[in-house]
Amino acid sequence: MLRFIAPLLIFGLIAAFFFVGLDRDPTKLPSALIDKPAPAFTLPQLHQPEQSFSPEQMKGKVWLLNVWASWCAACRTEHPLFMELSRKGVPLYGLNYKDKRKDALQWLQQLGNPYRVSVSDFTGDVGIDYGVYGVPETFVIDKQGIIRYKHVGPISRQDWENTIEPIIKELQG
Repeated sequence: MLRFIAPLLIFGLIAAFFFVGLDRDPTKLPSALIDKPAPAFTLPQLHQPEQSFSPEQMKGKVWLLNVWASWCAACRTEHPLFMELSRKGVPLYGLNYKDKRKDALQWLQQLGNPYRVSVSDFTGDVGIDYGVYGVPETFVIDKQGIIRYKHVGPISRQDWENTIEPIIKELQG
């Protein structure tokens, strides 16, 4: 009798794990960097490669770091919202991930450039330091240079209004 019950219990346990997993939001991946200092880097600016950018330059400001690429279809989805947010003065900075400079510049020329500065992470090393799973990903970084929020996937208007904007307002206040 036990040999019939044991497989049934194991099956029930496995089914319960799968059922719980179905209820999870894949855009809410945990990040070990939340509430930790943003990894330091110095990278060439996309538009002016002779100039560099570092998160250290942003100390004292709340800002967003958006990881994007010209080859990323989902990045196109969030781009119109970023153009709108840029016009409203949202401090959006770009990390162009594993992309060719020529392709990235052409993409921004076609769609518009919402970034105050975008830097080139050709090798993807900085993306690895930030724990990037894939593009797009966006980080909210506070005045002390601490990562306070990570959004995986394209940002929708609902994501912006219900989650990200309130976090930014709280950090700025």
